[in-house]
Amino acid sequence: MAALEDILADGLSVVFCGINPGLLAVEQGHHFAGRGNRFWRTLHLAGFTPQEVRPEEDRSILQYGCGLTAVVERPTARADQLSANEFTAAAASFEHKIARCAPRFVAFLGKAAYAGLSGQKVLQWGPQAQTFGGAQVWILPNPSGRNLAFNLEQLVAAYRALYLATN
Repeated sequence: MAALEDILADGLSVVFCGINPGLLAVEQGHHFAGRGNRFWRTLHLAGFTPQEVRPEEDRSILQYGCGLTAVVERPTARADQLSANEFTAAAASFEHKIARCAPRFVAFLGKAAYAGLSGQKVLQWGPQAQTFGGAQVWILPNPSGRNLAFNLEQLVAAYRALYLATN
């Protein structure tokens, strides 16, 4: 199965980094596809977009100074189907990708992706002391509908904190 194409440009404010693409997203060819995914709604309610973007319009995210990518390119039904080795193998090229487009912030959606890249086992939500590819690191809750630890209101609050930091 093919990977999901990155939506990146030079000098973005934020690049949102998913763990890896879901099968439905790859099948449809659009990031965060699927009724259960709360990414687009959360992004809008947090202030990043003036209206809720549909997955089919995912490329329009660039006009709001945001980009989309995934740490590991291999699509899976669930992120827990990835191995630690896949994060290790992706680390250098992923960091180079971020450095090349030079966003101000890189926002990892879920602790697993950044933990896999950094080797850190204990991470806090929000801004991190480290940079990655020259960008300030921020860790946000994953907006997947499978992430029952965060309701929509909690997601929006976490993403809004990043939005306010970008302004």
